[in-house]
Amino acid sequence: MRFPLKMQSKPEPQVVLIVDDSPTNIEILSDCLNQPSFQIVVARNGEHALEQAICHKPELILLDVVMPGIDGFETCRQLKEHPDTHHIPIIFMTALADAENKVKGLSLGAIDYVTKPFQYEEVLARVKIQLQVQTLTKTLRSQNRLLQKEIDLREQTETKLLDANNALAELNQQLEDRVAMRTGELSKALEDLQQTQVNMIQQEKLSALGQLLAGVAHEINNPVNFIHGNILHANAYTQDLLKLLSLYRRHHAKTTPEIEQELQTIDIDFLSEDLPKLISSMEIGTDRIRDIVLSLRIFSRLDEVKAKYVNLHEGIDSTLLILNSRIKSSGSQPPVDIIKEYGDLPKIRCYAGQINQVFMNILSNAIDALEGKGELIGYDHWQPQIRIRTELIDAETVRIHLIDNGPGIPADFREKIFNPFFTTKPVGKGTGLGMSISHGIVTEKHRGTLTCEHADPEGTHFTITIPVDQLDAITI
Repeated sequence: MRFPLKMQSKPEPQVVLIVDDSPTNIEILSDCLNQPSFQIVVARNGEHALEQAICHKPELILLDVVMPGIDGFETCRQLKEHPDTHHIPIIFMTALADAENKVKGLSLGAIDYVTKPFQYEEVLARVKIQLQVQTLTKTLRSQNRLLQKEIDLREQTETKLLDANNALAELNQQLEDRVAMRTGELSKALEDLQQTQVNMIQQEKLSALGQLLAGVAHEINNPVNFIHGNILHANAYTQDLLKLLSLYRRHHAKTTPEIEQELQTIDIDFLSEDLPKLISSMEIGTDRIRDIVLSLRIFSRLDEVKAKYVNLHEGIDSTLLILNSRIKSSGSQPPVDIIKEYGDLPKIRCYAGQINQVFMNILSNAIDALEGKGELIGYDHWQPQIRIRTELIDAETVRIHLIDNGPGIPADFREKIFNPFFTTKPVGKGTGLGMSISHGIVTEKHRGTLTCEHADPEGTHFTITIPVDQLDAITI
């Protein structure tokens, strides 16, 4: 397929204004510039030259210096001052070739001189050169305008882009702020949910444990008290019967063969000696059971739902008694040395059952750690130990130290040990709630502190600090 050729438009002729009062000079210059590329416009004086320049807007003016009326210098000055003609290049035509006149003309804005009498080739060459310069100048101006438009467009684009970037940055910041705020809200909601779960579990465990211990203590306490109370009478009755039997044997030495045979069968001498010991052992056993029941009641404190003044040492001792089966020796495992360094403490107003639960959680974890270390390194050159130290810091504060010589807890774990559901124990051996519940009991319920540190030279050191009196607690 062939496309028609696009015809190039013929360039418009360039307008040249000739200003001269001499018809001969005008004719000579018109003949010289009689070419298709030129359009000649003529003016006979300065006033007419100004009118023609404004009307035709020539690309070049050939201006005679000596003219009637206003001369060429004045005409040049007025052309350069007029806003419509100040840009038109002017070539002076004169017979005055002295340097002073040339300088004056150039200072007024002229670009060149043509000396009379005219030389065709010189005039044509100078005109063409100045018109080419004028054409190039116009092209340069046009390109400069296009370039300036492009620069303005780029600046506008850059400004819009900068505004868009700023708006985008502001939007991103708003989104980040909203995400951070929402993340904070979700984190707070998660913490509240976890704390609610911990509190519910804590209340359930406390209630279940307290009811279990109180129930066991109650069920054991009644028959044990009955047995313990009757042992005193049984011991007295036994002593009376043995005394009567002794008198009978002393005053009635002769017995029937059947009685003598029965006395030998039951070994009356051994029975008389061992029966009081047996009753005494039973009394010791019932005393032990009563102590355990009392420890269970002290530990549970189910009936003490409000803060009351209690002896912290009793709570620690009751906890140790409940854990006694794990503290004493078992198989190849030696007993755990319990070192008590009790200070002189006043009674503390607190929620005793909950404080005892804190003791239970920490001591139970300590025993777990000691057992784990014993299984790992053996007991040949190592003795498991728990040291319990209490002290009165001042008139308003007490401190309890629970220190074991187990494997210790790494520093990065110690920072998380009080977080809900965090545990260092293997899967299935811990819920991760014990220490979180303990921390909540000490810090929230008793306005105290619970810290975990590395023990020297090894092991774990828990420190509980609580006020002597809970100012906001209600006594009963």
